[in-house]
Amino acid sequence: MSLILRRVSITIILLLIISPVLLASSVQQETQESSAEQQESEGSSIDVMGKVSDHNYFETPFGYIQLPRIFLADGQFYFYPNTGAALASGDFVETEEGLIHSSGAPVILDLSITSHLIYVWLGLLLTFLITLWASRKYKSGNGRDTEPKGALLNTFEVLFVFIRDEIAKEFIPEKKYKKFVPYLFSIFMAIAFMNILGLMPWAAAATADITVTATLALITFMVTQLNGTKDHWRHVFVFPGVPAWSRIILTPVEILGLFTKPFALAIRLFANMLSGKIMIVSILGLIFIFTDMFGAAVGAGSGIFWVILTAALYFLKALVAFIQAYVFTLLSAVFIGMAVEEEEHDHEETSVARSRDVITQQ
Repeated sequence: MSLILRRVSITIILLLIISPVLLASSVQQETQESSAEQQESEGSSIDVMGKVSDHNYFETPFGYIQLPRIFLADGQFYFYPNTGAALASGDFVETEEGLIHSSGAPVILDLSITSHLIYVWLGLLLTFLITLWASRKYKSGNGRDTEPKGALLNTFEVLFVFIRDEIAKEFIPEKKYKKFVPYLFSIFMAIAFMNILGLMPWAAAATADITVTATLALITFMVTQLNGTKDHWRHVFVFPGVPAWSRIILTPVEILGLFTKPFALAIRLFANMLSGKIMIVSILGLIFIFTDMFGAAVGAGSGIFWVILTAALYFLKALVAFIQAYVFTLLSAVFIGMAVEEEEHDHEETSVARSRDVITQQ
């Protein structure tokens, strides 16, 4: 198991490296808030969309931390500690569309650190640290020579064995499933951590960002297609046993199917996490709405019910956080298993021959 855990660690490190590049597709996407806009948001009663949008600052219980801005514009890279520094430099000006170069040149590539990216890194980092910790425990003999000791190690082993036996082994051919266990376990733990971190009142749910879920789905797509067997590609382009004329219809459908699978992965995770976060913030917002409509007494009185309902929803969201991580991992395993499966022609021919022998003898 220690070898597999080392592979999990390598997988997480690779995800940490490529995540900023893949997340760069969110150029200028609702992340160009100026200081005035932030103050307006802080002064409002409750900002529903502000809780789910990506930002160029990191919110904590103690205040805001401005994040670095990295741009490729006018043929060169620009690095600034925060948005204010970028504006103060005179190289960039703020418009309704976001920051642009003072010469009028658009920002070609925005690699700025955002709040959602921070939580992606935190999810991957926590997965790496807990995996590294468990690996050292197993090397010392705890869980390998003896029964696992400690609630955390037991929980880790239960999750790992579940991913290995109930997901990877169940949906990926027996000879190949071990190769994909590190990836499936890494993606499950990372998504679960990101979902749980998003439950904190001040935190942003990284998986409520379509860019994040699309990146995760793209990684699954790459893993699936790069490991596809000849049989996989034959069923996409050749269709054995099917009339040639029908390929005109079937081939485009199969090619489209290669992309609809990761699309479904991205949308499913994104929609579930976004709707949950909006629902919780909106229910708390009813306290302020009732206060404005009926007065402070009604607002405070109804607030007891809304807070209790929100607390119940938090427990439900905690369950959904693991369910969505499980569903994403399960579907990833299904797609990978379909791509790496090989038809056992010799086994099928042998089975037919044995059936004929039995019929002849009877």
